[in-house]
Amino acid sequence: MSAPSFAATQLTLKQQIGQKLMLDFRYYCGDSTASDRCRTPMTKLPQALADAISTHHIGGVILFAENIDNTEQIVALNRDLQQAALASSLAAPLFISVDQEGGRVARIPRHLGTAMTGNMSIGATYAKHGSDYASASAKVIAKELRAVGFNVNYAPTLDVNMNPNNPVINVRSFGEDPARVAELGGAQVDAYQHQQVIAALKHFPGHGDTNVDSHTGLPKVMHSKEQVMAQDIAPFRAVIEAGHAPGMIMTAHIQYPALDSSTFVSKQGQTMVKPATMSRAIMTSLLREELGYQGVTITDALDMAGISDFFTPEDALINTFKAGVDIALMPIAIRNEQDIAELNKLIDAVAHAIERGELERGEFAQSAQRVMALKADYQLLPAHFDNHLLQTELAAMTLGNASHRAIEAELASAAITDIKAGQRATTLIKQARKVALIMPDTRKCMALQQALDHLSEQHRVFHCISLQGHDPEQAYLDINDADVVIAANASPPQSAVEIGGMDDVSALAQFALNRQQQPDALESLLQHAQQSDTPVIFVSLRAPYDITQFGAYAQAVLATYAYNIDVDDGETVQGPAFTALAKVLLGLRQAPGELPVTIAPTKVLR
Repeated sequence: MSAPSFAATQLTLKQQIGQKLMLDFRYYCGDSTASDRCRTPMTKLPQALADAISTHHIGGVILFAENIDNTEQIVALNRDLQQAALASSLAAPLFISVDQEGGRVARIPRHLGTAMTGNMSIGATYAKHGSDYASASAKVIAKELRAVGFNVNYAPTLDVNMNPNNPVINVRSFGEDPARVAELGGAQVDAYQHQQVIAALKHFPGHGDTNVDSHTGLPKVMHSKEQVMAQDIAPFRAVIEAGHAPGMIMTAHIQYPALDSSTFVSKQGQTMVKPATMSRAIMTSLLREELGYQGVTITDALDMAGISDFFTPEDALINTFKAGVDIALMPIAIRNEQDIAELNKLIDAVAHAIERGELERGEFAQSAQRVMALKADYQLLPAHFDNHLLQTELAAMTLGNASHRAIEAELASAAITDIKAGQRATTLIKQARKVALIMPDTRKCMALQQALDHLSEQHRVFHCISLQGHDPEQAYLDINDADVVIAANASPPQSAVEIGGMDDVSALAQFALNRQQQPDALESLLQHAQQSDTPVIFVSLRAPYDITQFGAYAQAVLATYAYNIDVDDGETVQGPAFTALAKVLLGLRQAPGELPVTIAPTKVLR
């Protein structure tokens, strides 16, 4: 296909600036509601936003779960967004982007689309299946994104998870081996981009060994340069050198003193090491000149606390562009018409920075042309864009179809890992008439109970003990009455990106409470089971590092790396990880996965 004519267009300064912005349209209020209070999901494009896209030649947008009600609606919204962009004098299509990594980070509602069970579950399949599931899962996700009009996916995650206490990456990583992470990530890049969905590798130069979430603070990695290059940078270098050519690479809001120890003065007057997002040494000298990356670079969201706590929006944007980053993601919230006026001021501020020489004019123009060249390399408009009815019908046939759900189920089964005595677990379940389920919440109790009931003809009585709130005395009685306890834990708690983004940070307080209370409650219940001689099967539902704490109480230990629930109508609760787990517990399937991370050695695992 020949490149569209806009690729070689000489852009005006305002067109260059607009193409280098990726705006957040998660919420919009057309009334007098203050921006920070607006929580009305933008599911239909208001004329004011359409006009802003056209007037300012905006290059891209990012959408969230709140923007998606149903298949027909998201097709229509994305179509309207593209038409607004095509109505500008530049007539270049939009990047319409989304975080659809799979697993814990999925914006398309799970009852509509196929989310898969995530990267660490893919890592667990590597020993037996190589990169097969990396490719297959990305192909499914890309087909579904493309069908509804998305053309950029912020995936795959190339962070090497080296820190058991990492609050934001953990199961979003393929594992702890940089070479394996590179191979699986490269396979996903190829699969996404073969389907005309641009892949954005993240988070350069690596978020894998942090114990602070950059949504809520500014992490610092104190590795030596040799360690950084061998672990954090290695997967990015390998993917670039292998010729996978990711369309985008996303920055990390992380301080890396070994790569750049230069400082800035924050808006509070503090002298601090520059985060990678604003480091020319990292984003230009290292990524472009040393590693040879020639594609488009994009920031992580600039509203994250790792940036917004220390910079004004204007300073953040100008410093990002000074570092050589091509696209600024979410530089300012657009929630009402006053925010659109603020956007006008922000664009003028960048123009003035170029005019006064703070931003180099030629480099800025070259950056905008990189954005345009990437757009020219891909068919950004979905198939049958000119036939809305046909596009909607094809999208409905694509999202969450039976063949895609089958691949999701296969991945879930291939990932389950027998950490200790998996056959013993099957024996315990087959002999049990009464089962106590200790789960993080009642929905997970229901999902596993229903999966076991559905797959087995044997009648069992289940006691559900929810760690979100239970009567300890009744829980002890339920454990005493049970023939076996199945206890599951999901740690660490969800981070802001898994819930949605910075707008959800206030909800993290509840997760922080669970971080403190649930493990203590679970350990107390497991101690009681041990004292009452009730056998225990422990299941790690998320990052498997928790096995070192809870595995000692169990006669059998399994890991699933996921706890997705795709069907929840109040009565029926289903998820691929729970179905796969039930099959293993009942002896209908083996647990073939292998740990993609190291857990601390303990005698209980021998």
